[in-house]
Amino acid sequence: MFSVRDLLELAFVPRIGPQKIRKLVAHFQSPAQVLRASPRDLIRVPGIEKKLASNIVHNKGGARFADDQLKRVNRIGARIVTLWDADYPELLKKTYDPPVLLFVLGKFNPRDSHSLAIVGTRTPSSYGQHIAETLARDFTQLGITVVSGLARGIDTVAHAATLKAKGRTIAVIGSGLDVSYPPENRRLQELIANEGAVVSEFPMGAKPDATNFPRRNRIISGLSVGTIVVESAEDGGAMITASTALDQNREVFAIPGNITDKRSAGPNMLIREGRAKLVQRTEDILEELGPQLRHLLKKDTSPETPVDLTLFERRVFDKLSNEPIHIDELAEVAETSTADALVSLLSLEFKGLVRQLPGKLFLKQ
Repeated sequence: MFSVRDLLELAFVPRIGPQKIRKLVAHFQSPAQVLRASPRDLIRVPGIEKKLASNIVHNKGGARFADDQLKRVNRIGARIVTLWDADYPELLKKTYDPPVLLFVLGKFNPRDSHSLAIVGTRTPSSYGQHIAETLARDFTQLGITVVSGLARGIDTVAHAATLKAKGRTIAVIGSGLDVSYPPENRRLQELIANEGAVVSEFPMGAKPDATNFPRRNRIISGLSVGTIVVESAEDGGAMITASTALDQNREVFAIPGNITDKRSAGPNMLIREGRAKLVQRTEDILEELGPQLRHLLKKDTSPETPVDLTLFERRVFDKLSNEPIHIDELAEVAETSTADALVSLLSLEFKGLVRQLPGKLFLKQ
């Protein structure tokens, strides 16, 4: 496994960037070999010009930077995950420009590989807040991780609603892990780290410069199967996230809104241009992504069939598990009509044996 310290030292080189680091490591087989290479060997790598080769060879301060970063990471109980580590997020690794280093406070989870991003304006309407809360709550019920950017507005609402529903959320920030931005979200950031993960591509101590956020946004979409834009101006940051999601071949969804409200201009434009799927309810997202999300959910660990059920209720109940199933599919496997299956499900739900989720999905309670 590659040395994190060597990667940090290489990342300190001016004008290098993650793409060139990946190219150099692939050529020389390790960061240590890159740092030891001569200018002549370095410029043999396609895309590595003389100036960059000189910067690598004369990387003054790189070792000191690496040591300082490791100390600061350890001080707050964080860790650094590299592109070559086994627990690097698989979805992010598949994007065209994955970060070489991720600073992580908290933990990744295998279930994060089927996350959904909720993004939007920093100044949402009450309508936008309600939609973000509803989506976060519904996703949590399905065991889906909610990804967002910890910014004011929709991001904050999505994170907070997920935590309130006892769900898991990942915050991708545009500063160092030890820099709280916005400052009023310091406590929220701590809660997210305890229940999910706070992630940054930027080194410890990095300020939230405006140029950081487009790069942050590609990580938000890269960690997610799909991105939902709740409210945004046409030139808002959420629109950048939508664009990066499309570039990464990920699904984009948009919440339609008031045509006279600038906060709905972005989502409405995405829908009008055919770049995003219109969402009127959570079911619209689930119907589009259901096959990708289904195997994430828990396998059946429910008790045996209760004895006080009618013949029709028992037939339906026996086909249920802890994995949600759509009403139409359930009716088919239970060899009954959708209408009859629904009657049995309502009775089972009344008895506390069945739970209904958005999208006409049912599972054992």
